[in-house]
Amino acid sequence: MTAPTIVLFDLDGTLVHHVNPRVLQMLEFLDDCSHRAARLVARFRLRRRQRTTEQCKAPKLLMHRAIHRVRRKSVEEMLVPCETLRSVLQNLRDQGVILGVVSNGLGRGYGHDVLEAFDLKKYFSACVFREDVGRGKPWPDSILAALKSIGRDVRARDVVWYVGDQRKDIDAALAASAALPQPIVPVALGARAALRAVEGNCPNLQIAWTAHDLERLLASLFEPDADLEFVGPVVAA
Repeated sequence: MTAPTIVLFDLDGTLVHHVNPRVLQMLEFLDDCSHRAARLVARFRLRRRQRTTEQCKAPKLLMHRAIHRVRRKSVEEMLVPCETLRSVLQNLRDQGVILGVVSNGLGRGYGHDVLEAFDLKKYFSACVFREDVGRGKPWPDSILAALKSIGRDVRARDVVWYVGDQRKDIDAALAASAALPQPIVPVALGARAALRAVEGNCPNLQIAWTAHDLERLLASLFEPDADLEFVGPVVAA
């Protein structure tokens, strides 16, 4: 493997964890339902037109907005940051790696508050949330938008990673790869995303079962002479 020059991260379930895991499960379920409904509507449109992301109308996101309007707790009460990944972010930034956040959650009233509350915003050159694109993950729009917002063009020699904990994260990275001159390395963090490897057709997929595994993997790439006990991640054929 080659050390990354750009790393994009999912937010919920990756950089931060819900105090009540059932809340995250509910949010992911609702997000999946929203995605399926959008595909169903698109399938039965009378006029099907190819439209670029820029031409798409801003999504209404009624379900997402309703969830956050009924929220009673602050983000500090609902979430805890992954301190291991905070260390990963700091180490990557020290290595000159460009970092970004790509999330299916709303930025206004949630995502931006999370980054501010846990002092994470300082690490990222780009933050793309659900209202910033016409289509969320597993479509590639948000990843492509993040790469356009990092402050410079993506170069042919760049090595881009996308780290996420859900199947949709892996699918979005694979879809974005098809639209770029170089592939994106999808990094499955945990079992849910790793299950995507069972289906195959995931070139370059890396699996880090825990945040500590991801930390050790990156250390082995940036510090190859370090004395680390690390068993390399699974690579799907």
